[in-house]
Amino acid sequence: MRILHVNKFLYRRGGAEGYMLDVVELQRRAGHEVELFGMAHPDNLPDLPLADTFPPHVELEPAPGGLAGLAAGARMVWSPSSSRGMARAVERFQPDVVHLHNIYHQLSPSVLAAVRRAGVRSVMTLHDYKLACPSYQMLDHGSLCDACVGGSALNAARRRCKGDSLAASTLLSLESSVHRAMRAYGPVDVFISPSRFLAGVMARTGLAPERLAVLNHFVEVAPVMPAAHRDGFVFAGRLSPEKGVDTLIRAMALLPPTVHLHIAGDGPARDDLTVLARQVAPAQVTFHGRLDKERLREVVAGSIATVVPSRWHENQPMTILESYAAEVPAVVTDLGGMPELVRDGVDGLVVAHDDPHALADAMLRLRTDPTTATAMGRAGRQRLAEEFDPQLHLRRLDAIYRGEPVAAGATSWQAGAQTLEGAS
Repeated sequence: MRILHVNKFLYRRGGAEGYMLDVVELQRRAGHEVELFGMAHPDNLPDLPLADTFPPHVELEPAPGGLAGLAAGARMVWSPSSSRGMARAVERFQPDVVHLHNIYHQLSPSVLAAVRRAGVRSVMTLHDYKLACPSYQMLDHGSLCDACVGGSALNAARRRCKGDSLAASTLLSLESSVHRAMRAYGPVDVFISPSRFLAGVMARTGLAPERLAVLNHFVEVAPVMPAAHRDGFVFAGRLSPEKGVDTLIRAMALLPPTVHLHIAGDGPARDDLTVLARQVAPAQVTFHGRLDKERLREVVAGSIATVVPSRWHENQPMTILESYAAEVPAVVTDLGGMPELVRDGVDGLVVAHDDPHALADAMLRLRTDPTTATAMGRAGRQRLAEEFDPQLHLRRLDAIYRGEPVAAGATSWQAGAQTLEGAS
């Protein structure tokens, strides 16, 4: 099969890019012919055969000012250069299927128009809530919000959801409003959701059930890294307010002073979190910054549990799956797709979000009962083999490409919709 993957960035920038490149490697190993299309960028992978068809690089973080800013805003809504480039790429490569990922802003759904004109089947993996929420996160100044899910995208402007900026929020609202009005994502044959929760959100936007498939991500399970002694806890991820790391640090203050927390990652909240840790849990928290894959595996393997204290609807955090790969359980909050990954009391613990006492109780339970913690970690690793195997993922993805039913998608999305009730 000839497969064209489309993403605005073509290097390992974040979770979406990492997933796409891992899938590409799997598919090439399986004998598929695979190419990539995206925005021209200095960090893209080298020697991409279709690079001359890519639209030019534009930097949107921070957004340019003046006329350049107006041009960038127009490109977010509809990019003629992306559409022309996609048309050339499809004509040259002749794919059987186009698999889209994050195309927002720098590429825009204009690429879909070119795919539709060529008569090529297309699928799109949803890595976030962008098609339901203009600001991606379903948060209103840190509080859970679903105002734009099935409602007007202009709610994001009214509430200044993007950094409390009226200008930025209005731009995102207009972008989403125009795309909804023109049914810009209509050419997508199937939307792939990694979690039932996200599929439920999309169903509430009016997306027809036959255009939704639930397909978990996957993890390459390496041999378990031996740990002479497991102690402490680990958080791995971006240090930003929605991740709830402040709640985790406050939970540490409720635990014995000998309990330690390792924080791997960086982000805009790091300085504030460092100050908070010094104030409430001195000598209990180590900020490692970004760690390479092997060093992070070592830290996770030596921990009692991975903790994901998010206060927003995480989709399918890979940190949980990677923790299971090390036979380490996870402690997570009750939002988004996380309760689908962590079966409370089986392969980890699920607690209320923004509740340091509940979080501390769960962590103390695992620390004082290492036999249970070990059993949960082993259950998590066993689950990886059964549900998150790379070859299983590849077979299910091939079936979606061919338009066949996929067992992983035969699930109810009502739970995802019901979880949102009460959010405003």
